Amino acid sequence: MADKLRIGIIGAGRWSKRAHIPGWVRSDLCDLVVICDRDEELAREAAEKFGVPEVMTDAEAMIRRDDLDVIDVCTRDEHGESHEPLTTLAIECGKHVLVEKPVAGDFHRVRELSDLAKSKGLKTKVGLTFRYAPAVQYMFDLVREGKIGTPWLFNGYEQNSQWLNPWYPQDKRLFKEYPTELEKVGTDPDPKKIEMSSLEGYGAPTIDIGLELINDDIEKVVCAMANLVKERRRYNVDDHLERINWDDADMWMGTTKKGYLFSMQTSFVTVGNYPGITAWIYGDKGSLKATLIKDPETHAIQKLEYADGWADPNADANAVKYRELEIPDKYWNPGHQPDDDWDTAFYGCLIQNFLEEIVSGGEKNEGNFEQSARVQELINAADRSHREERWVHLPL
Repeated sequence: MADKLRIGIIGAGRWSKRAHIPGWVRSDLCDLVVICDRDEELAREAAEKFGVPEVMTDAEAMIRRDDLDVIDVCTRDEHGESHEPLTTLAIECGKHVLVEKPVAGDFHRVRELSDLAKSKGLKTKVGLTFRYAPAVQYMFDLVREGKIGTPWLFNGYEQNSQWLNPWYPQDKRLFKEYPTELEKVGTDPDPKKIEMSSLEGYGAPTIDIGLELINDDIEKVVCAMANLVKERRRYNVDDHLERINWDDADMWMGTTKKGYLFSMQTSFVTVGNYPGITAWIYGDKGSLKATLIKDPETHAIQKLEYADGWADPNADANAVKYRELEIPDKYWNPGHQPDDDWDTAFYGCLIQNFLEEIVSGGEKNEGNFEQSARVQELINAADRSHREERWVHLPL
């Protein structure tokens, strides 16, 4: 390509600054030319920090610019209320789009946007961050190469204690970025009226990994969501707690068309390291385990382990135990820095992957809207299962 891709990003909050923006500015395939946020001061702070030349406050005006090739939608959004209209406009304006999850609350709409993008020859990408961790990308390749034989059982586990403290976040300086974290969460204690949160927010990227590994469609699911911390501070500036009812822990399982098993547990009120994602895939010849947790002692942000199911434990007591695998350098993005934290590191790989897909002009486009729709359909099915207290069959 003679010219670099020109990028415009919507959103200048914490996640944008820690994950998205570093990925764009470090790549030699693009130029991040404008940051847009309704809070002009927040946008200017980000632009100055990362050397971005332009700032805007009108997202629609930015999307309609003729000099941008890619739009990054990084607005804070629990259920797609802002993601969907901004993404729709970007596609209609002929832009490749990266958007944070969820693209939309209803998977049908995600599929419609996927079809629209394909009809215009555009690439799409969803912020399913953890699939781009080098450990997970290597894991995908090993499974495809037959390292564990036929993959037939997936366990996904996400834990962190981010919201265990009912006063979180305590730092009132975050008020600008998180003014209404729990504004829409209801107070009715009925389990069937629980507000979905962890299932969608933390479940989505782990579900995405599982679908790629098990390589089969989920046929039916059953789910239970729970509200464990029942009183919280609704706004960061409140000096009192009040009753809320949201999903801060959940478990669900499913079976695939081939009879394989798929299970998930997510929570942000369980003590552990943040983000705390672990993914196991078991096959008829062995197992792989990816751990994406920052080790406070070694500062390592990922680990991939392998256990040989055909080894003879009688000959070697350690034969069937997990042993760590070295992750090849090729799975890191060119802009990676050794001291990167997990969000900067993994998202840098995501962005480089997306840019390479666009520049190549080929068919390759992983983690796209179609894949996100599969994930969202499972989330919608699990949510329905909880509320109706039954197995839910797919497709919906």
